[in-house]
Amino acid sequence: MTQHVHFISDLHLTKDRPDITQRFLAYLTSLDTHVSDVYILGDLFDVWVGDDDVTEPNEAVKSALKNTVSKGINVSFIAGNRDFLIGQQFFADTGIFCLEDTHIIDLFGTPTLLMHGDLLCTDDVEYQQFRQLTHTTAWQDDMLSKPLTERLAIAQHYRNESVKNKAEKSMDIMDVCQETVASNMQQYNVTQLIHGHTHRPNVHSFDLDGKPATRIVLAEWDNDGSVLDWCEEGYQITRLP
Repeated sequence: MTQHVHFISDLHLTKDRPDITQRFLAYLTSLDTHVSDVYILGDLFDVWVGDDDVTEPNEAVKSALKNTVSKGINVSFIAGNRDFLIGQQFFADTGIFCLEDTHIIDLFGTPTLLMHGDLLCTDDVEYQQFRQLTHTTAWQDDMLSKPLTERLAIAQHYRNESVKNKAEKSMDIMDVCQETVASNMQQYNVTQLIHGHTHRPNVHSFDLDGKPATRIVLAEWDNDGSVLDWCEEGYQITRLP
């Protein structure tokens, strides 16, 4: 049986977009053991303020992920800029693997770097400073110590600020920096990179130290779902209506 590896990102699941939640749940239900691995490269949820938040669709998604793992499918997760507060209880409840911000896999013989993608957007200095702050233990401990209602209100404030900031920034600043892309790929000695975050799905081919290199950007699940489906013969991008 040909084995397949799936990559998805930027679903931004929230109670305000139930159609996307249903599409994701249907996708998980459709998986069988010809899919060996599913990699979720960040922003599975539009916001995550703590493992104690049972606001829908959190519990339904956790249950579906647990069922997927129970079928023998490995599910791995890299945190995004919206759901980096997902904690150990979530992983214990679902059985999925928590990966670091950068992770290398052997993808049918090709070493491949996986990232969410926000660390590549180094031209956006303001965001990188905010990211550095929010990923400190002190900031996260303080945030998670607050009552759930307060955390949800803070998250809503950050979302509103994010919308305003995006409107004021150029699209180029919010995209990846090619020099940073090359630096990361050189650091990990790879010629293949898969990431999300930018909501600019594409396959970029370029030269890296005299070798052909590829950067694949995953799509946001907005009007439809998008799955990068890879097997030994190659890859295809599958749309989920």
